[in-house]
Amino acid sequence: MSLAGKVLFITGASRGIGKAIALRAARDGASVAIAAKTADPNPKLPGTIYSAAKEIEAAGGKALPIQCDIRDETMVQEAIAKTADTFGKIDIVVNNASAISLTPTEKTDVKRYDLMHSINGRGTWLVSKLALPYLKKSDNAHILNLCPPLAMEEKWFAPFPAYTIAKYNMSLCVLGMAGEFRKHGIAVNGLWPLTLIETAALKIAADGMGERKSRNAEIMADSAHVILTKNSREFTGNFCLDELLLRQHGVTDFGQYNNTPGTRLEDLTLDFFLHSKQLEDLYALRKQQGAEH
Repeated sequence: MSLAGKVLFITGASRGIGKAIALRAARDGASVAIAAKTADPNPKLPGTIYSAAKEIEAAGGKALPIQCDIRDETMVQEAIAKTADTFGKIDIVVNNASAISLTPTEKTDVKRYDLMHSINGRGTWLVSKLALPYLKKSDNAHILNLCPPLAMEEKWFAPFPAYTIAKYNMSLCVLGMAGEFRKHGIAVNGLWPLTLIETAALKIAADGMGERKSRNAEIMADSAHVILTKNSREFTGNFCLDELLLRQHGVTDFGQYNNTPGTRLEDLTLDFFLHSKQLEDLYALRKQQGAEH
């Protein structure tokens, strides 16, 4: 149950969930390539590839900051090659980078539509494709997409179709690549949060949504760690829900993940794209465990 000695290539790891996953791996002694666009500080979105690298090294890992726009095939190819040249291999790819716009069709301009699709769907596919030759050589290779379960319900598509379709493209990559790469022993899984996760990007995207009771990115980092330490030949093609996964693996203290201490489970602000069957399983498990916080 350790990522010691593993090499991770994480997109969008300069901040938020991507950085949290990187730091959790670093505490095991892993090496992490931080593939992200931000090299210079941005007052609206704190964190750069260099500041993240310092945190990763302070946590006990090795870091390789790489400025990379995953829409650019050449940049991705060079970033992946540099990671393999620096660390000698690549064991894990985490497709975390994503663009968001919670807007209805009439208020979504074509430029924003193209941005979301080129990063979310195409970027995830491209990074996975170009990392494949290296992953084939790993003895426990994983691709993890930060994407929702394929809950094909109108309520998830109607409010902001462009974003939903773009995000589900990442999920479709899980469905397809899990089957395609199974013969190589490469696991492909998805991970999604039950609640909103408080990040700088969310603060911008959710502006005007009113008060929210969210969790921190650590719950996603701990969930990713569970997935990435599993046997890649046995655990693939799954769409995991963070709290459900952690409860199934013995975690009972979820108060540690609350941004507002003492928040009751029923008061947390739920995320989009949740699958009804997973919710049923989670609520049954909570009841069984007598969970309140």
